[in-house]
Amino acid sequence: MLAQPATIETATWRDLNALRHLEQVCFPLDSWPLLDLIGVLTFPGVIRLKASVDNTMVGFIAGDVRDKKRLGWITTLAVLPQYQGRGIGRMLLEECEKLIDAPVIRRNVRISNKTAINLYRHCGYEQVSIWPGYYHDGEDAFILEKKVYIIRGV
Repeated sequence: MLAQPATIETATWRDLNALRHLEQVCFPLDSWPLLDLIGVLTFPGVIRLKASVDNTMVGFIAGDVRDKKRLGWITTLAVLPQYQGRGIGRMLLEECEKLIDAPVIRRNVRISNKTAINLYRHCGYEQVSIWPGYYHDGEDAFILEKKVYIIRGV
């Protein structure tokens, strides 16, 4: 259990350095370039949430909706290794899902990332496809999907 619980709030451009560190630690082979990080923190329509403990970013999630298909995508989810296994990833995922206005949400994940796959499956995601050679090193990605069935605005 955390000594102090994580708080979830909207991330802003002011979190750029913390997000860059988080990406490099959590995704050493696939960390996003600086321009992508700036984009995820500033583009309209992107849901961006951070988890903080003692005013330090320990996790981040981003998602958006692809309007033509009304399909939500979780574009990234990361929690610093020393904070993993404490429910922070699940908290971020659940909060982001609440904000994505789409009946279906998808996420791609390395086929070797068993921890992430277990989290998504536990949260109701099922494998629907594979993207061969998706990652820079040639590893395949599972495409996971969750049907949300939430009608907003009614």
